[in-house]
Amino acid sequence: MITESALVALAGLVAIVALLFLLITRFKWHVFLSLLVPIVLFALIPGIDRQTFIDAFEQGFGRTIQSIAVVIVLGSVLAEALKHTGGIERITASMIRWVGQARMPLALTLSGFVIGLAIFSDVGYVILNPLVHSAAISSGLNMSVMATGLVGAMQLTHAMVPPTPGPLAAVALVGADIGQVILYGGIATLIASLAGWVYARAAGPYIESPPSSEFVGQSFIEQGREAELPATWRAYAPILIPLVLIAGQSVTAFALPAEHLVNRAMLYLGWPVVALGIGILIAYSNTKADQAEARTSKWIEEALRGSAMIIMVTGLGGSLSQILRATPAVDAIAEAVAATGLPPIFLPFVLGIAGNLITGSTTVGVITAASVAAPMMDTLGLSPEATMLAGAAGSIIIKYVNSSYFWVCTSLSRMPLKSALLSYGGVTLVNGVTAMAVVYVLWVVGLI
Repeated sequence: MITESALVALAGLVAIVALLFLLITRFKWHVFLSLLVPIVLFALIPGIDRQTFIDAFEQGFGRTIQSIAVVIVLGSVLAEALKHTGGIERITASMIRWVGQARMPLALTLSGFVIGLAIFSDVGYVILNPLVHSAAISSGLNMSVMATGLVGAMQLTHAMVPPTPGPLAAVALVGADIGQVILYGGIATLIASLAGWVYARAAGPYIESPPSSEFVGQSFIEQGREAELPATWRAYAPILIPLVLIAGQSVTAFALPAEHLVNRAMLYLGWPVVALGIGILIAYSNTKADQAEARTSKWIEEALRGSAMIIMVTGLGGSLSQILRATPAVDAIAEAVAATGLPPIFLPFVLGIAGNLITGSTTVGVITAASVAAPMMDTLGLSPEATMLAGAAGSIIIKYVNSSYFWVCTSLSRMPLKSALLSYGGVTLVNGVTAMAVVYVLWVVGLI
């Protein structure tokens, strides 16, 4: 044990959170250093066995990243390919065609649901922003009605459904079945996305948010260049095929004997490294001749840069989780939760909210919730899937002024700050609460 004292362990955990909050909000440190420094300083508390602490730190870090580092990089490479090959615009165009021009806010919301499965939310909004303004102008609607459902839906799947980095990291931290997380996370996020669309339709007309003509004519669709985009199936395939393969592995493992030929084949094809590799190959088939050099160097380098922070923060989350496992704090917190009479599934949900509100990052919120809740799962009687999804639902609540995603969407949509807080802060509150309600029902009926 790192310490036999529950009081020392709890005091150390509170100090880590308090210092993390101070370093990020007051001193504007990067989240990696803001998390590393408090964890390392934890070892200086009197009564801590420092050799055991060091062993736990190193073991937790190594065990966590060994299973997800390559997968996170591959997911980032896939996102780069989708961004540069026009897949995002094609997915949106197809949704508009299927749902209808008259229901553009719904079409954009459903587009965000799909796009968030593979690409960072802020990147997705940057790409679609010109189309959102143009659609608002042509339909006579304001930006709150047109953009709010999209902003919320992209954040939902980005937070709750692999293969985006946050959910992947959380799955590794708690040891969840990635196929089940994709299946049940997909259900929760679809329902929550539709709730966000309803919120936008109900509240949006009363929020001051006129569209801007400065962005008109910038999208492929408006320029009459839709023929340059990849075919619809080619745009969806890099996202959906890996998801089907990964989820299919869980289904066959449950339904078929271990030695069955199909099960043995899916064990390999549903391995996230192979599944995402297939998705990348399909996405790369959409590249044009002048992108040949960029796809083999620039896109990979961008993906590695974007992945590094996620991998390091995830590793630190694993270290914190392993350190907590070696203290009495785990049992003390679990017993305190039990004493309140609240369902234990709300603990990771609250941890996700706290992680997001402190750091402004949904990804860090997901990782924080999984890191702290993972050692308590047995005591609380929670499955890894329930723990991960509840924490992810909490990490969506609430996007406000300390979130880079909030500012990207606010600045590009040209909304006043008050309007953005009502629109984007409001929709992420609705999204998170709805997603958690679905997760709670799934947990109560025993599916997770």
